[in-house]
Amino acid sequence: MYSISKKISIGKKAALAKDRFVNDEAIPAAITQFTCCNCNHENTIKIFPYQSGFPIIQIYHEDKVLPKSELLKNGMVAETSQRMIHLGELTVNDLPTLYFGTDCPSCQSKYICVFSYGERQPGLEILQISGIWEYQELE
Repeated sequence: MYSISKKISIGKKAALAKDRFVNDEAIPAAITQFTCCNCNHENTIKIFPYQSGFPIIQIYHEDKVLPKSELLKNGMVAETSQRMIHLGELTVNDLPTLYFGTDCPSCQSKYICVFSYGERQPGLEILQISGIWEYQELE
């Protein structure tokens, strides 16, 4: 799990075994698998609420890594509703949105995972993975 600081281009979306975890399903970690787009290796990821990931704004701020339009076009995030704009311009389900980079250990393909975690309403905490996409670093 690492942050991404170089410009990237988004490739295929990987198949994900489970993308939504409610309340205690995410404690101590949300664990799921994704299939590598290149070698079909099944990879496991663990997301620890309030510990895993980096703020999504790092990706689109000043188009450092990816422009907002690419994030929206690929369905990685959506525009935040006005009542939740304090979380940033782009979120998943109007909840605090994070990302991380990961690699397929079998073929070293690089992937970006985008997810949100927070309290949707009192007593309902949701960890939602919008997806895992293959990416290439640009020169």
